[in-house]
Amino acid sequence: MEKRFKTLDDLDAKNKTVLVRVDINSPLDPETKKIIDDSRIRLHASTIDELASKDAKVVILAHQGRPGDPDFSSLNSHATILQNYVKAKVKFVNDVIGEKAISSIKALNPGEILMLENVRTIPEEMKDLPPEQHAKGKLVKTLSEVSDAFVNDAFAAAHRAHASIVGFTAVLPSYAGRVMEKEVYALDKVYSNPEKPSIYVLGGAKPKETFKVIEHVVSKNKADEVLVGGMVSTVFLHCAGYDIGEKNVKEIEEKGFGQFYDKVKEILAKYEDRLVMPYDVAVDLDGKRKEFPRVMFPPVGYIRDIGKDTVEIYSKILKVAKSIVINGPMGMFEDKRFSFGTVELLKSLKGSKAFSVLGGGHSVAAVESYGLSEFVSYISSGGGAMISFLSGEKLPGIEALEKAK
Repeated sequence: MEKRFKTLDDLDAKNKTVLVRVDINSPLDPETKKIIDDSRIRLHASTIDELASKDAKVVILAHQGRPGDPDFSSLNSHATILQNYVKAKVKFVNDVIGEKAISSIKALNPGEILMLENVRTIPEEMKDLPPEQHAKGKLVKTLSEVSDAFVNDAFAAAHRAHASIVGFTAVLPSYAGRVMEKEVYALDKVYSNPEKPSIYVLGGAKPKETFKVIEHVVSKNKADEVLVGGMVSTVFLHCAGYDIGEKNVKEIEEKGFGQFYDKVKEILAKYEDRLVMPYDVAVDLDGKRKEFPRVMFPPVGYIRDIGKDTVEIYSKILKVAKSIVINGPMGMFEDKRFSFGTVELLKSLKGSKAFSVLGGGHSVAAVESYGLSEFVSYISSGGGAMISFLSGEKLPGIEALEKAK
């Protein structure tokens, strides 16, 4: 199969100044502002290390948070942490396109790494524009004049048409980094040409995006069946006519999900035979886990997980799958009383011959918290980007690399 875009295999990096866009946006402690999970920094270290080992002068562009948000901060500590995962010396400059940044780039020796300051300190960065328009901006103009090539490794930000994601592809030879390459390969495998049966397991508490994925993958025959959990399944059960109890209806509507009732009913009317809803649920009753089969609804208490019968049925369906996509937990896995559904379903993948892809911040957290990563073929770094990909949307970051090729 012809490659969508050029990769590091196509780049002769020796003695070249290579601008690398990564997504190392990390969770910060609200009080100390220290990074509390460096997994994204570790992830991108492979691309950065490979380029440095090929004697490239590596210049890193990245962001942390959004201007005005509590997690908007400098990348100084990110550079310090990166040093733990790469062999080459990592330098940091608290500038992006000013004199300090340019002179630091020019002073780089082959095999050295320089991290620039948070790219979102430049106002034009976050405008959604086509590559050709971004190429006329100060950010792209200034840095492209001191760079020989551009590598986009930021799959998790590929659904944004921001300057540092798409702009350089219009003016520099452009390549996908290893993270971008692996992400697109894995998602293409389960989405573009999935081996059947193809099963989607969708949960969490972001129904808007998830309903969009469900409608798309069943209407386009990408998924043979969709198993639902989390708040997503509570909305489905309610719209399917099950009495979920006043507490749960109120919770759904307080979270703003009532606006999707018509959409969910439309999905059920068209594709009910391809949707599998929980057969039982676990609720929080006087501080304890109590399970209710849906034939005995309404459940007394807030729904917080899928029940044991549902786990057994879902696991049997997954056992015969050839392609599996998982996004979103089955319940409040952070609370050990309600981690059962999420954990046991992931454990059911042990020994599976299916190619499985898992994504979304909470799903990844669950896998890591319970040491279950070995049961999944590929863990995606991009929640929003993965959802956009599975919804059939064009991702500007990927399109720009394809056009550059």
